[in-house]
Amino acid sequence: MYTPKNFRNENPEELARFIQENGFGILMSQVNGKPWATHLPMILSEDGVKLTGHMARGNSQWKNFNTGTDVLAVFSGPHAYISSSWYNHENVPTWNYIAVHVSGKIKLIEGDELLESLKSLTNKYEKASVCPVSVEGMSPEFLKVEIRGIVGFEIAIEKMEASYKLSQNRDEENYRRVVDELEKRNEDGSSKIAEAMKKLRPQG
Repeated sequence: MYTPKNFRNENPEELARFIQENGFGILMSQVNGKPWATHLPMILSEDGVKLTGHMARGNSQWKNFNTGTDVLAVFSGPHAYISSSWYNHENVPTWNYIAVHVSGKIKLIEGDELLESLKSLTNKYEKASVCPVSVEGMSPEFLKVEIRGIVGFEIAIEKMEASYKLSQNRDEENYRRVVDELEKRNEDGSSKIAEAMKKLRPQG
């Protein structure tokens, strides 16, 4: 991951929180020597040392997962276009964004390990539902049939890299100009980037 020093984030607590809040990622590996990517939710363990998830059994990607296969999981956060017209000097447009890359070795999981992963995933995303469902509440017969259609995996995390590109290379005046213009847009990505920028450099 290309991450200039100004934009690098090496705070493990912040990165863990980011993955917990943006858990729908992209799992990348090779299938028959060619790049392959699958969009799916993943769960970070409480100790931050592994990611778990599952994919459809019909997805060819898992068939190339031998124990120790290197994979990359990409988690994306808010992003926003930055117009160079906002600066008090001539410059080029750019894009601000937050993203975390996790690399490690993958292995397949089944049985109780897969079941626990499904419980964690379901409980996380169902907690805000009016009538939340749970794996425990599903009938054994139904669950048995559904599990046949998926393949579980676990990634032992070896490295986390993060780019928090939030105009850190701008002076105070231009930094505030970017924040102000982002807030004027009144759209989700721009608002979230503006909030992240204000958190990074609180105004005194």
